[in-house]
Amino acid sequence: MNTDGVRINGDRLWNSLMELAQIGATAKGGVKRLALTDLDKQGRDLVTGWAREAGMSVTVDQIGNVFMRRDGTNNALPPIVSGSHIDTQPTGGKFDGNYGVLAALEVVRTLNDHQIKTEAPIEVAFWTNEEGSRFVPVMMGSGVFCGAFSLEHAYAAKDVDGKTVKDELERIGYLGQQTPGDHPIGAYFETHIEQGPVLEDADKVIGVVPAVMGLSWYDCVVTGMEAHAGPTPMHLRKDALQIATRIMQEVVNIGNRYPPYGRGTVGMVQVFPNSRNVIPGEVKFSIDLRNVNDALLNTMHEEILTFVGKTASDSGLNITIDRVSYYPPCPFHPDCVDAVRSATDKLGYSTMDVVSGAGHDAIYTARLAPSGMIFVPCKDGISHNEIEDAKSEHLEAGCNVLLLAMLERAKVVA
Repeated sequence: MNTDGVRINGDRLWNSLMELAQIGATAKGGVKRLALTDLDKQGRDLVTGWAREAGMSVTVDQIGNVFMRRDGTNNALPPIVSGSHIDTQPTGGKFDGNYGVLAALEVVRTLNDHQIKTEAPIEVAFWTNEEGSRFVPVMMGSGVFCGAFSLEHAYAAKDVDGKTVKDELERIGYLGQQTPGDHPIGAYFETHIEQGPVLEDADKVIGVVPAVMGLSWYDCVVTGMEAHAGPTPMHLRKDALQIATRIMQEVVNIGNRYPPYGRGTVGMVQVFPNSRNVIPGEVKFSIDLRNVNDALLNTMHEEILTFVGKTASDSGLNITIDRVSYYPPCPFHPDCVDAVRSATDKLGYSTMDVVSGAGHDAIYTARLAPSGMIFVPCKDGISHNEIEDAKSEHLEAGCNVLLLAMLERAKVVA
């Protein structure tokens, strides 16, 4: 069957996004739909209802991941899967995660419209608690699915009110039976707004994503001595903040030393006692280092440790630095990257490669199956914000790329 002229319905995709966005809609035009809340249940019910209307069967696993299936002509083949998440940040937008799920659903609707059969089944997935806003760890559902952490660990996670993941899954009716990871995946694609400014700045429509940056997170504590800001001479001070700022500046310097994907950020600082006329006696702060391959990230890791050691020696202050989290860089499978690139070229959209600086469920699916991602621009690069926005024509373009990429892997039956 010739599918050269087949395209998705952009208006239908947009309308679905806007309807889902009404569940948890905020006054500023965003969405607050935290994982496993009543609003999350409403969102899940809406999306699975749409799937059933499209003739799909629905499976839920024990961590609440949902798989919506369109059969192929050979159901012994593992399905070609696409999806993302529908939970949001407390001040989230309409598109982060939601676009990936509804773009995949629109692919199925388009195949139904044109009566296109595929050899392999096609599935739409949404993963539990990707954002990590209510429960930690982030990317919980896909993480349990791939074995990054245990189901028991996830079940025991509590929100600020002491409610557990397992109890909330059961309460909203999404505590499924299937063992996470038992669900086969032949290949996985995830469409997403970029969540950064690169595509918009370059005036490109499609980002082909070859990899996701790795990250190292650290907690650093500088201990000095609090003292009165007036009577204490400068040369006799043990000012923890002044020493901490040297390290903070070096974090930025390290990020700048390893372009184009080096990143160095200090995002959280706690100063004790935090009084205007007291020399700070202790400063705790976060360090976030990122890059696209292990070698560079390890180099950055060694450099910050060396700098902290030298700073402690030179200043005479006690400085501790502990790595609290590490996610290795995630290169996506060449076959999936090539499928996205080929689809983009065939459709004639402007394109560039964009390495993702944010985490996505595709990082975890990539441990089990060939995976790839498609980015489209978002206004001013803003995400995790109620003013998050994207152009309907860009969302349509990304979905068309997804359609062709999935068909390449699922194989159209003549």
